[in-house]
Amino acid sequence: MTVASIELTFLGTGTSQGVPVIGCDCAVCRSTDPRDTRLRTAALVRQGEARLLIDAGPDLRAQLLRSRTTRLDAVLLTHEHMDHLGGIDDLRALNYHQRRAMPIHANEATLSAVRRTFHYAFAEERYPGAPELELHPIDGPFDVAGVRIAPFEVLHGRLPVLGFRIGGLAYITDAKTISDEVIAKLRGVDTLVLNALRRSDHPTHLSLDEAIDVVRRIGPRCAWFTHISHLLGRHAEVEAELPPGVRLAYDGLVVEVPE
Repeated sequence: MTVASIELTFLGTGTSQGVPVIGCDCAVCRSTDPRDTRLRTAALVRQGEARLLIDAGPDLRAQLLRSRTTRLDAVLLTHEHMDHLGGIDDLRALNYHQRRAMPIHANEATLSAVRRTFHYAFAEERYPGAPELELHPIDGPFDVAGVRIAPFEVLHGRLPVLGFRIGGLAYITDAKTISDEVIAKLRGVDTLVLNALRRSDHPTHLSLDEAIDVVRRIGPRCAWFTHISHLLGRHAEVEAELPPGVRLAYDGLVVEVPE
């Protein structure tokens, strides 16, 4: 049986403040290059008829409209920070359209944050306009709509964050520390998505040089950097400095990943 290739759409590639940053007058925030305008990080994975959303930040409504997304099979959450789950309420539009609850897959800490933040969706007497969410704890590989998903753990400072291996794709965001064990599991993956926040060191995110080193250790065919802040520099200038096979992602970019 032939397995369909994966189509990955970068819905957002910015850090928690997005780019431009409110009140900032730096060259990146004033750039007229559309690749320097970045919504909060999220991605859409399509394989065959399956549609999976990775993260649901506060820009989700705009992202789903721009990508013309009218249905999802599930949402995969990497961790509990608001720039990755703050838009969950907007999933209610898909509840209405699909006439079912939306499955949310995440670790237990992230699911607890979803319950706290969107408590009204889980109330005994639920407001009829609240989102319908079906929470699924991740404790190992799992399948959604015929797609096999292999989770793995990285560290965002001290906070465990989930990455996802889906066929030839490995998706990592908000990482600072990636264990040798995870590096070994991902070695030789076709397409690696990885966070690269800025040039200088950061306590909870990979810097540009650190991200390039992770790419070198894993050895994918190609790598795309995401979760980018205005402190990294202008898109065109940074891309010109990157090693072969390493690129900066940008909002709206679509890439095909061989299975």
